[in-house]
Amino acid sequence: MGRGTTSEQYLWNNWEKNKNDENTNLLIENYMYLVQYHVQRIASNLPKSVNKEDIKSLGLYGLYDALMKFDPSRDLKFDTYASIRIKGAIIDGLRKEDWLPRTIREKVKKIDQATELLEQKLQRVISADDIASHLEMKKDEVEEVIKDSFFSNLLSMEEKGQGDDFKEGIGYTIPEDKELTPEENIIKQENIQQVYKAMEQLSENEQYVLSLFYDKELTFTEIGKVLQLTTSRISQIHKQAIFKLRQMISN
Repeated sequence: MGRGTTSEQYLWNNWEKNKNDENTNLLIENYMYLVQYHVQRIASNLPKSVNKEDIKSLGLYGLYDALMKFDPSRDLKFDTYASIRIKGAIIDGLRKEDWLPRTIREKVKKIDQATELLEQKLQRVISADDIASHLEMKKDEVEEVIKDSFFSNLLSMEEKGQGDDFKEGIGYTIPEDKELTPEENIIKQENIQQVYKAMEQLSENEQYVLSLFYDKELTFTEIGKVLQLTTSRISQIHKQAIFKLRQMISN
């Protein structure tokens, strides 16, 4: 049934006998750690200006939705099912809201214009250092802005799931109500393949960080332990990898 420990089973038994607010809240509190975990992961891809409490509210909705729709007869653990619903609710909410601040969108536009200008002038692949020097910005700020905008683009590139049985890709897969036309589906699949192909051109560490973060869902701290690097260094590699990916895909 995928209910976990004896104490969890006790909460489930009480809830199934009486699905009142008290028993529902006890179950939600028991699985709150899932919401906190996915809020932290997704927030690491968002601008610091985005309110984590707003993301948490979306995650709580996903947890509640999972509780209401969970079928114990299926061979699926509740925490696995709930994770899918929590991530789906958060990303779906982000899709509907203009969460990328106007100031960042303006910086993205300036960076794009600078990149095009420098490519024509220098006739080579443009680095974050090139852009930072041209725009009198810090390299870290350039990479941070690109990371934010790249994640925004990923939201529209995820594979559509069928019902509850959907896979997860480089970002977060969410079930959608809108059916894609054959042409739209082909374009979406080409975009996804383009991302994976571009990843092959990254350094070994950059590939490891993206794979462990997006596919294996490790935190930056956990990835740091695997690669024997500091958390701040993993964050830096992540931003650099996203910057390179965006440049390659743009080209």
